[in-house]
Amino acid sequence: MIRHLEYLRCAIIGLFILISLAVDAQHREVIELNKDWRFLLDDSAHRDDRDFSTWRSLNLPHDWSIEGSFDKTNLSGSGGAYLPGGIGWYAKTFTLPYRAEQLVSIAFEGVYERSEVWLNGQYLGMRPNGFIGFQYDISTYLHNDNRENILLVKVDNSAQPNARFYTGSGIYRNVSLIVKNKVHLGDLFVKSRDVDQTKATLLLDVPVMHGEQLNGTSQLRWDVLDSDGKIVATKTAKLAGEIRGQQQARFVDSVTISHPQLWSPESPYCYQVRCSLISGADVLDQLTLKTGIRYFHFDADSGFYLNGQQRKIRGVCMHSDLGALGAAFHPQAAKRQLEMLKSMGVNAIRTSHNPAATGFLDLCDSLGFMVMSETFDVWKIKKNPFDYHLYWDDWFERDFIDHIKRDRNHPSLFIWCLGNEAQEQWHSVALGSSIPKRLAELVDSLDGTRPTVVANNELSTKNPVLSSQAVDLLGYNYNHLHWRSFPQDHPNRPLIITESVSALSTRGHYDNISIDTVRLWPSRWDIPFDGGNADKQISAYDHVRTPWGSTHEESLFLSERLPWVSGMYVWTGFDYLGEPTPYTWPARSSYFGIVDMAGFPKDVFYLYQSVWTTTPMLHILPHWNWSVGDTVDVVAYYNCADEVELLLNGKSLGKRAKADSLLHVSWKVPFAAGELKAISRSAGAVVKQAMVRTSGEPHALAIMQEQSASYEAHALAFVQVTVRDRKGTLVPRAAVNIRFEVEGAGELMATDNGNPTDTTSFGASERQTLNGKALAVVRKLGNSGEIRVKAEADGMKPVYLDIPLQKK
Repeated sequence: MIRHLEYLRCAIIGLFILISLAVDAQHREVIELNKDWRFLLDDSAHRDDRDFSTWRSLNLPHDWSIEGSFDKTNLSGSGGAYLPGGIGWYAKTFTLPYRAEQLVSIAFEGVYERSEVWLNGQYLGMRPNGFIGFQYDISTYLHNDNRENILLVKVDNSAQPNARFYTGSGIYRNVSLIVKNKVHLGDLFVKSRDVDQTKATLLLDVPVMHGEQLNGTSQLRWDVLDSDGKIVATKTAKLAGEIRGQQQARFVDSVTISHPQLWSPESPYCYQVRCSLISGADVLDQLTLKTGIRYFHFDADSGFYLNGQQRKIRGVCMHSDLGALGAAFHPQAAKRQLEMLKSMGVNAIRTSHNPAATGFLDLCDSLGFMVMSETFDVWKIKKNPFDYHLYWDDWFERDFIDHIKRDRNHPSLFIWCLGNEAQEQWHSVALGSSIPKRLAELVDSLDGTRPTVVANNELSTKNPVLSSQAVDLLGYNYNHLHWRSFPQDHPNRPLIITESVSALSTRGHYDNISIDTVRLWPSRWDIPFDGGNADKQISAYDHVRTPWGSTHEESLFLSERLPWVSGMYVWTGFDYLGEPTPYTWPARSSYFGIVDMAGFPKDVFYLYQSVWTTTPMLHILPHWNWSVGDTVDVVAYYNCADEVELLLNGKSLGKRAKADSLLHVSWKVPFAAGELKAISRSAGAVVKQAMVRTSGEPHALAIMQEQSASYEAHALAFVQVTVRDRKGTLVPRAAVNIRFEVEGAGELMATDNGNPTDTTSFGASERQTLNGKALAVVRKLGNSGEIRVKAEADGMKPVYLDIPLQKK
């Protein structure tokens, strides 16, 4: 275990390998292998085919489950969004000229699940865990005479259910070939010590793999470059003596940087570390790594400190799926989510409940998010019949080691979460004690610079996981009524809220226009829910929660006010596929998100923005389409102001200011059609204005692109369509069928509306708006040309959006 004083000022240097596609016979080459695969969905246990011409052609990453139909008979059940699993086969042919003295590996970043791989008929291996990346050395099986190589991958996701949430199926992350010399650099680890505003010492740790003799002139050279590419520090070390044979030698060195730029969420500054293995005049191998420097610690009394400054971790939990795109990782879709969360004030992400894609952590590095990286949702005792408990004994150490080595250099990674709500909390004192101890030992041996935590939802003193002294931080899932007493319950232990809130809502839906009563749906986690609404929607006021959770406002207030609470990770940032608590079919995705699955913010988005940001904001809810005789609770979220005044059709309804533990203000307003306006003021001066208007009937569509499409092939554009009345006001309850068409250098990839009960396939070109909004995801094809998106609906003129393809 990392003792508290040992990691109080620990600093981590993050890195990722910058891939170069330029061919250099002396250097390693990383070749993307995502294009031109063949795919067949076939439950055969074995396939000996060598003619793949009838198989479907596609590019990776790929998730076949998201392409399937929602069906309540699918074995994945509500947790898996009622989408199909099965067995899929992938085939790829390629030629690779290389020198016989080079090594070639194939690297898979993620295959869900139980993958088996063959090359040229030779069996390479099996990997049961669908979230862990893996590599195979294929040097001895390659054809090096320009004959085609045949790569065959079997993916078996037929045993269902094997998770509590949607996982997707297939090769859903990148695949690449790595070509390098037999003498090459191994897993590089860069960390730091003695970091402050004036200096940072970087510890450089790398094994050198020796497949042949190194002569006496061999050396390692380290260069540290700033963000402009200027070298700010250099270190050279000669390799002692001659080392022969298949051996590994570890080299550790250090270099000092003066007045380093420190990484933080507000300023995620990154350096580069370039490590070169040189023999005489030849560069045998070279790794260029992106790095960030920062130091932090957790204090039992006063919480979290980053770069010497006390601050709150303001985080959300995120599953791996990207909504309508499924589990297939698309950097632009992930960036869209993260940028939206950043605008809400989020500075931290918990990767629940599995390792995230490398590209996701790269984005967290560059955008400035503090990541709690989680490896396991299940240990040895099962949560589902076919989950990871089946493989625990044989695989957990290898999987965990591979996860740590892959991700330990990212500056965004702050905490290793060893597990989530493990059944060992209740069912095995022995395992509940031994498993976290062993996992923490692995972290300390392979990293040693970050604290560990386990996400506990059982606070009993009989919980062996909670009482483990091997784990550095105490992690609470929910249990917000116990946060105040934590210093007395666990003296001298730092606290992080690993999971919080679990409130429920549908974007733009208000089935009850009073906020006086908080509803618990379901009444208890283990009792089937037979209440709720006939349409299986949930009010967007912050007044519906699960029995184990809280309203957003309750947990947010406590987290911000209690100094020993280092921060919290809200469940969840976005709605996600599966787990449609409290409902079942036809509900197929969650209601937990602060943002709906299509990427449209719910009202509570602005609650967090009012607390977590300093940019002036003001938001009022609900919409203003009601009936005469209704009395409506109007809520305002605001910041940077003393008070808010509400006006209906120009008449003041009074001023309100936040008081006590409330993070909002509200009025009870008898409905009258027209304009409802809120004005926030500070010392009498107007800060912001916000308004909602009564709309007429649907009259026209409006179309807009959220962001520019990049120049790269297969870039994504997100296109919003809204329903408007004759005056251009959003029609807040509009349910209009929108038909999408894409012309030119693009294709329609998916449509969505944020409706958790919509069982239309995401690949459909027609989508009904939810409360006046729908989304189309368009993928660019090739490297040139323009894209035109058409949206139309019965009784309305079609609208068009031209997407120019701009370089990044």
